[in-house]
Amino acid sequence: MQRPRYALRTYGCQMNQHDSEKLASLLHHAGYGLAPGEDEADLVLVNTCSIRDKAEHKLYSDLGVLSAWKRGGEGRAIGVGGCVAQQEGDRILKRFPAVDFVFGTHNLKLVPAMASAAFEGRRSVDVAERRSLDRFELPERHPDCPDLTPGRAWITVMEGCDMFCSFCIVPTTRGREISRPGEWIISEVEAAARRGVSEVTLLGQTVNAYGRQEARRGHAQKVGTLPFADLLARLDAIPGIERIRYTSPHPIFFDEALIEAHASLGSLCPHVHLPLQSGSDRILERMRRRYSARSYVALVQALRRARPDVAITTDLIVGFPGETEADFEATLSLVEEVGFVDHYSFKYSPRPGTAAGALDGEVGPDVAQERLERLQDAQRRLTLDYHRSRVGDKARVLVEGQSRRGNGQWAGRDPYHRVVNLVSGAKSVCPGAFVEVEIVEATPHSLIGEDACAMPEASPREGLWIEGVAKGVGSPA
Repeated sequence: MQRPRYALRTYGCQMNQHDSEKLASLLHHAGYGLAPGEDEADLVLVNTCSIRDKAEHKLYSDLGVLSAWKRGGEGRAIGVGGCVAQQEGDRILKRFPAVDFVFGTHNLKLVPAMASAAFEGRRSVDVAERRSLDRFELPERHPDCPDLTPGRAWITVMEGCDMFCSFCIVPTTRGREISRPGEWIISEVEAAARRGVSEVTLLGQTVNAYGRQEARRGHAQKVGTLPFADLLARLDAIPGIERIRYTSPHPIFFDEALIEAHASLGSLCPHVHLPLQSGSDRILERMRRRYSARSYVALVQALRRARPDVAITTDLIVGFPGETEADFEATLSLVEEVGFVDHYSFKYSPRPGTAAGALDGEVGPDVAQERLERLQDAQRRLTLDYHRSRVGDKARVLVEGQSRRGNGQWAGRDPYHRVVNLVSGAKSVCPGAFVEVEIVEATPHSLIGEDACAMPEASPREGLWIEGVAKGVGSPA
């Protein structure tokens, strides 16, 4: 009898991508195999994002298509997880009869059992928030599980958020802050290094708040957490780990030790993604961000004193309730002052249950769109200026996959998290290998590297992650 096969659709942040890796491993441990495509799958899981309403609408569109997929074969099942699942719960079952089960962000371990029940005709939902560390106790990555990110691994260090920014649904969908014991994290990174991982990215909704609540309650020793900078130092000492990244931090949780870590730890990458959201103090206060524009700039300056070449990227929201033209101009001015290497920017999207939904001063969609375009125009210029400043530099690139430029080119990222497209000498490289390049050209979106040479001990790895279906590694973003 052929074992059941699964397919995964994943949307949203790196935490969601990592959750899908965990789901894939759990399913392999439960006896499932990866389907070549959805048409060959018995089970399709949709791992959702609700940070903006566009992602939520994408789910509902997908479920309409998957309803037809389910009717196209016997014994098929659909599961929905992630942040929209946590937010909507059994309302998804009521709205979409084709959906068999709904699981929340704390309930990944339950998926194999819920899937088995679905194949027996039982529909179910579990979106309970679980405060126990048991939810992090998952089996080691199954050896048959697709290697989605060759040479790289995501490592969850904490989940949840206690900040309650007025625009953000994360405290609802991910729950309150909870940190993993340090030794669990260190052991996971050591295991990743043994299987050939050289770059790890530490994940948390407010990642540099790791251990904060445990320390505040006097439980740090009991739980086994430690200061975030100390955790970084422990990971820096693990043989085989060349690069450490972390995302996403909150500006108010940078202490002197974390800033100093960027000067002293050789594997800590010279890149910090530091969410700003707005350059206006009035809007930052309405957003409940708990810092000012000037304190944010002071933090950037401190990071640059510690590591002069550090690349700073950020997140920005335009059209927040009450945002005036003067507020938006303050954001533009701060973007220019900081000189961000890049940013993610979005129009404000009301989310259910958040405090911002009750604020007055709605900004019209046309005004918000015009501001977004101006902001992105300014950033394109700053990014291109930064990329041009890199021409002539040598760079060590970790290859991620085929370049979006096509023509059989490879692409990867340098220590500053910039995409580098490899234009020559790269036929022998493969995902997970390091190559040494010279930056020969700059574009608004990436760098061009030439004379790539595969480094010793690179080993071939296979697979593609295509359109959110688990099949391996995708192209760099």
